[in-house]
Amino acid sequence: MIERIAHFCISRRKPVVSLLLVCTLILSWFALHIQVRTVFEDMLPSKHEYVKTHEKFKDTFGGSNMVTIMLEVDQGDIFRQPVLEKVRDLTQGMREVSAVNQFQITSLASKKLKEVHASTSGIESSPLMWPDVPATPEKMAELKSAVLRNPLVYGPYVSKDLQATLITVDFIDQKVDYATVFKEIDAQIKKVDDGSVKIRVVGDPILFGWVNHYLPETLHLVFYALGVTLAMLFVLLRTWRGVVLPLLAGLVSAIWALGICQILGIHFEPLVIVVAMLITSRAVSHSVQIVNRFDDELEAQPQLGDAELAGTAARVALADLFRPGMLGVIADAACMAVVAMSPIPMLQKLTVLSVVWVSTLTVSAVILTPVLLSYIRKPRGFAHPLNLQPVLRKVLDFAVGITLSRARYAVLGVSLLVIVGAGIYALNLRIGDANPGSPILWPHAKYNLDSKAINARFEGVDRLFVVIGDDDKPGVVKSNEVLQSMDRFQRFMEVQPEIGGSLSVADVIPQLNATLHEGNPHYQEMSNNAAINGSLMAMLESVSEPGDMDRFVDKQSANGSVTLMFRDRQGETIRTAVARIKEFIAANPLKEGHWQLAGGVVGVMAAINEIILSSQIEAIALALLVLAVLCTIVYRSTIAGMLFMVPVIISNMLTFAFMVWKGIGMNINTVPVAALGIGLGVDYAFYIADRVKEEIAIGSTPEHAVSQALHSAGMGVIVTASVLILSTLLWYVSSLRFQAEMGLLMAIWLAVSAMSALFVMPSLIYVFRPKFIFGAQGGEAKVPLPQVA
Repeated sequence: MIERIAHFCISRRKPVVSLLLVCTLILSWFALHIQVRTVFEDMLPSKHEYVKTHEKFKDTFGGSNMVTIMLEVDQGDIFRQPVLEKVRDLTQGMREVSAVNQFQITSLASKKLKEVHASTSGIESSPLMWPDVPATPEKMAELKSAVLRNPLVYGPYVSKDLQATLITVDFIDQKVDYATVFKEIDAQIKKVDDGSVKIRVVGDPILFGWVNHYLPETLHLVFYALGVTLAMLFVLLRTWRGVVLPLLAGLVSAIWALGICQILGIHFEPLVIVVAMLITSRAVSHSVQIVNRFDDELEAQPQLGDAELAGTAARVALADLFRPGMLGVIADAACMAVVAMSPIPMLQKLTVLSVVWVSTLTVSAVILTPVLLSYIRKPRGFAHPLNLQPVLRKVLDFAVGITLSRARYAVLGVSLLVIVGAGIYALNLRIGDANPGSPILWPHAKYNLDSKAINARFEGVDRLFVVIGDDDKPGVVKSNEVLQSMDRFQRFMEVQPEIGGSLSVADVIPQLNATLHEGNPHYQEMSNNAAINGSLMAMLESVSEPGDMDRFVDKQSANGSVTLMFRDRQGETIRTAVARIKEFIAANPLKEGHWQLAGGVVGVMAAINEIILSSQIEAIALALLVLAVLCTIVYRSTIAGMLFMVPVIISNMLTFAFMVWKGIGMNINTVPVAALGIGLGVDYAFYIADRVKEEIAIGSTPEHAVSQALHSAGMGVIVTASVLILSTLLWYVSSLRFQAEMGLLMAIWLAVSAMSALFVMPSLIYVFRPKFIFGAQGGEAKVPLPQVA
């Protein structure tokens, strides 16, 4: 069947090329119109309990796209007119930002922060600093005193040293566009920034805005990596076909994949450019293998003329490499498809993109490359005199020597130790972010420095809210049981060092109670009397304007929130907090109402981390199982499935161990790379094993078959691996830490996969002599052939 496919493609090359050209031109139009953006809702596992709570209450208690802006001074305090005018102007400017929730802008200059006054004439509340900045020293001193005696402002919105203040802004999730919000907030900051005040800003819209900001640099790195790839291919292969055809294979696969995804309505995430480069490297690798096999066939048939030689060599290359090439493509696609089991839409869409992209390699590399090779008129000859092939052959000679000597047992023994040692070390792999700040950016990036500075002065920039109440019981939040539970819960959770503070209506009532008693601090506490607490709640509502109580309770007082402020969003921090929340709920059952976990950015991340934690082992195991089944079907041998697991396990264990060593967590961004790496770890091994099988089939001795396979398919492995390793290492200069680390991760994956294919795989084959390669004779050659040096 494979021979017939090869014969058809070469003999009907004109209609084949014409069809592929027409399809490529049509899809290129769609590819040019694909959207490059990050959609927040795609990151949410909508069926998770926490996300349901978040979606239900985000408009009331705060969403996960909150932006925090800090204005700080180096000397003195913020209670100066020029400083507070900047706070006012910036607060008002936030109303002009796209997708902003007008009712979720809070600062000293907003109506949200108020002071409650009690006198013989009644109770009233007034904004601390609205609508104007205090114009006299006396008014400024009054504002300062009001802030100092208000625990809901002093600490949460004005730093304890009085040198900084916050503006918090929330957005409507369905409408937010990170690139637009980032630019508009930056423009508002520049309007007031004259250098006298330091302005720092954090939040997911800002974080992903930075990702979009560095998109031009990312595209430059893509072109630099492409240039390095082409230059090295030209030097190593010494032919123009060795440069142009792999480039064409990568370009065609990209056009087809992006065009098809645009038709399917799937956008392109900026962070998955790393995955795109990884898949493109597979196109280059498959194409180089075919070009290298074509060149081998040129030397094997010196009697043929140029006109006949190109077609014959192309047909042989296509026929011989069709099976390992297709198996490699299917394995990559199948392993990536496992990620679609995740309920996270972003990963599902990325899976479709990746599977489509990988599948296009069957056209761009496996078929198009040999068909175009058949058109070459003068296949013999080289484009430049520099010949590095002897150097590469020395490496291959060394691999042959290791395999055919007793050193092969040492290779297998060391491989076993590596699997065990790296596997044990890899058990420390963290789920979620493994370091403070954002792992997408470097520690010295402005965003991470701003985050560190804000967390040092305030309670924390990342928030999680827990809801207590009952939709069917309006007013239940006013009950003594619920209010007391809120208060105890806050004290319990604030023991965790990473939680800087908490906020709920239980913090407001003690303040109001003290105000009613002429500020006597003895009364700044929650009453044990339900009637008193209910009365205080009613008084609070009576002096509040619409929207003032939104961050504490809903309109019916059926549900209230306790908001926890986190100083970091590391996976361990979030897991500890969620475990403590569940511990408190279990130990403090309610007679009325119930607890609901968990909203805010930390609540959403907790849901994502739980899904990754619960599905990581299953996904990896399933991907390995899929790979084993594919190998078993293709080679009709269960031993084949087991044999090809070895290089995969080695590459994955070493890579996961490297992630532990470098502090790279398994999160929503790294999961796709890990899944694709499972297929990546076995591609090179397919070519080596299939070439050994091919040589045995024509009667070679096992020694000659191993030698021939390493000098032929091994040359393709060493060329593509060295080229792609160097090009992916270029990503380490990226301003995005995620891209830099994933580039390094890919380079390690490629290096380990190549080493496994050149040393471990031949040793396994030669020692165990599997029947699917050697047949029932166990490798006894019918016609012994001399070894090739």
